[in-house]
Amino acid sequence: MKQRKASITRNTNETQIELLLNIDGSGRSNISTGVGFLDHMLDLLAKHANFDLNIKAKGDHHIDDHHTVEDVGICLGQAFFEALSDKKGITRYASISLPMQDALANIAVDLSGRFAFVYNVKFNGSLIGDFHVELIEEFIESFCSNARFNLHVNVPYGKNSHHIAEAIFKGMAYVLFVAVAINERKKDVPSTKGVL
Repeated sequence: MKQRKASITRNTNETQIELLLNIDGSGRSNISTGVGFLDHMLDLLAKHANFDLNIKAKGDHHIDDHHTVEDVGICLGQAFFEALSDKKGITRYASISLPMQDALANIAVDLSGRFAFVYNVKFNGSLIGDFHVELIEEFIESFCSNARFNLHVNVPYGKNSHHIAEAIFKGMAYVLFVAVAINERKKDVPSTKGVL
């Protein structure tokens, strides 16, 4: 089977990004965005989704990290959409209830070709280190809107903000790993419409 890969380059007045994604990888990552916490979350995403992911990003961090986080999400979404191609044979749907110590994240995905994003998460504080927790929502929304899928993220409880974030990214990784998997019983696009 041909590996599902894509590369994206984005150059704006705010960010310069080079991204390479292999959906059929082995969980290897080489990520440098200038935002340490984002790098950590993307390493988790690649590892638990079994994606190979290389990202080199430069951004206007003298302003804040918002543009870099958002634009990395845009590029990852564009690469995911391109790499997934016609979606023939994919599983399409997946969900998980994933614990990370004190936190629980319930994540569900539908690789429908249509964007929808539901995010019900409360953090205990506005920062994880020097990373603004509101950027997690910004990143994920940018990712799934450009990848054109439905994603529901619900965290019913959790005390430690780092654990909450890890639960979200690990849960997201798992549902993507399952949803992109080729199901031998599904030869065509998994939709009555015939396209996704």
